[in-house]
Amino acid sequence: MNFQQPNPALNILLADDDIDDCIFFKGAVEKLPLLTNLLAVHDGNQLMQLLTNETYELPDVLFLDLNMPRKNGFECLSEIKLNEKLKHLPVVMFSTSNDEQVVSRLYQNGAQYFIRKPPIISQYEKIIHNTLTLIAQKHMLQPAREHFVLEA
Repeated sequence: MNFQQPNPALNILLADDDIDDCIFFKGAVEKLPLLTNLLAVHDGNQLMQLLTNETYELPDVLFLDLNMPRKNGFECLSEIKLNEKLKHLPVVMFSTSNDEQVVSRLYQNGAQYFIRKPPIISQYEKIIHNTLTLIAQKHMLQPAREHFVLEA
């Protein structure tokens, strides 16, 4: 007999100061055909305190908004990638910005993927689903630059 282990839940950490975006993200995750646990923080300082807490079990993926108060996404990404405990954590950056210099800098700083926040909820849900599917399939290495930006 072949007993398959059930897939464990995908642990997702969301760092975004925009409450509406957090609600959209939560709705998208709830529609996934995957088991998930979602935790949200709302600024960069709160994020880094959580990630560096010795008792906190790291998530499978971090969705990190670029523009946050107290410590922005660039600062958080740099701290994460310089920290021995955190540097292998897949970080998906997202923003409304589509500045190519910003995207290139995020790629160079070690982000896993970049998502431009789409204005339409159905597109937002689709891009979150696609990204989490990649993460659930253990696509943990940073892709080639031409596959770094994910779109709906």
